[in-house]
Amino acid sequence: MGNLTGSWRYKEPSTVEECDSTWETDSESDEHQPGGEEEDSGISESVSPADAVRGAAQLDHGPPQFGDIMESSTRMKRSFYAAKDLYKYRHSYPNYKEPRQPNEYRNLRFYLNKIPLVPDGIYIEEILTKWRGDYEKLEHNHTYIQWLFPLREQGLNFYAQELTQDEIKEFQSTREAKRRFLLAYTIMLDFFGIKLLDKNGNVARAPNWQDRFQHLNESQHNYLRITRILKSLGELGFESFKLPLVRLLLEEALVEGTLPNMRHSALEYFVYTLRHHAQRRALLRFAQRHYHPPENFIWGPPRKKRIPASGSIGTRVGKNEAVERSAGKAKSPREGRNHFEREMEDMDKRKNGEWKTAKGSKVVLQDCRGRVDLEEYIETIPL
Repeated sequence: MGNLTGSWRYKEPSTVEECDSTWETDSESDEHQPGGEEEDSGISESVSPADAVRGAAQLDHGPPQFGDIMESSTRMKRSFYAAKDLYKYRHSYPNYKEPRQPNEYRNLRFYLNKIPLVPDGIYIEEILTKWRGDYEKLEHNHTYIQWLFPLREQGLNFYAQELTQDEIKEFQSTREAKRRFLLAYTIMLDFFGIKLLDKNGNVARAPNWQDRFQHLNESQHNYLRITRILKSLGELGFESFKLPLVRLLLEEALVEGTLPNMRHSALEYFVYTLRHHAQRRALLRFAQRHYHPPENFIWGPPRKKRIPASGSIGTRVGKNEAVERSAGKAKSPREGRNHFEREMEDMDKRKNGEWKTAKGSKVVLQDCRGRVDLEEYIETIPL
C-alpha cells in the first residue's frame, strides 16, 4: 500500500484561531463526547531567540510595575507563539520525527537511578533525598528541570534527551519510575509553596506559602518551569493532576491576588496544556468572572450571535420551543454546569489542606518534610 503518511502533508497553523479549538463546541456536557479530548502529545519549553532575549531583559529589570501592567493591558492580544506551542503539544507533534539513533531510554534510566543527569553528574536519589527544601539550589540550578520533567522536544539543556513514544510507554508501565516522578513533583510543588493533597492530584497552599508565593511572583522564569511540569505530567500518565494545579494558580493570581504577575502566563500557557476542551472552558469561565478589567479578557468565550428582532417569526418559534423545553424538570444552577465546572466548585470548598471525600471523611496530607512519610503516602497512590 505504500507509505500512507507520505501523501498527507501537515499544514502549520498560521493564526491563533487555528491553534485554539477550546470554544469550537461550546457545550456544557461534552466532556465525554468525541472531540472532548484532543490527541495526547507533548512539546518542550523551548523558546525562540527573540522571546529568550525579552525574557532575560524582563528578569534583569524585575517584574513590571502596576502602572506598566495597566498601560500595556490596553494593547493585549493572544500570543501566536504560545498558541502554536500548546497546539503542537496537544496534537502529538503533527510534523515531528522520532530520533534515528537507537532509543537509549535515558530518561527512564535516570529515574531508575542507573545514570546521573548531565552535565552535573547527579543521580535522582540524591535530588529526592537532599534537595527538598533547598530553595537556593532549586532556584539557581538550571540543568535539572529537563531531566526531572522530560518532554518530546529538546529543551534548554542540550544534554537532556527528549522522550520518545516507546520510552513514554515503558515509563508509564514502570512503577518505580512513576513513584520517583511523583516525589520529584512534590519537591517542585513545595518549592512553589504548594502541597499535594491526595491521589487525584488535588493541591493546596503549603505552610510556607507566603514566602514562596512572594518569591514565585517575582521570579517569573519559574513560569516556564511550571509549563514544562504540566506538559510532562500529561506525557507520563498524570493528565488528571493538571486541572487542580492550574485551578489553584488561577485562584491565587485572580482572586486572592497573591500571584498577580502570573495571571497572563496562567491564561496564555498553563490553561492550554490541558487536553480536555471542557476543562479549558471551565477554567477560562472561572478566570473571566474574576479578571479585571473585564473588557481586557481575551481568552473567550466568543461573543454570542445577536438575537433577531422580537417581532420576527424565528424569535416567536424559538420562544415556543423554549417554553416546551422548560416544561420538564428544571435543573438547578449546579446541575446545569458541566462535570468540570462542578468539580471546580468543589475545589472552592477545599481550604487549609483538607479535602472531603464522598463519604465525608477527610484526606489530609500534612507538610511532608520527612522523606519517609512522603514515600509512604506516594505508595498509596495507584501507579
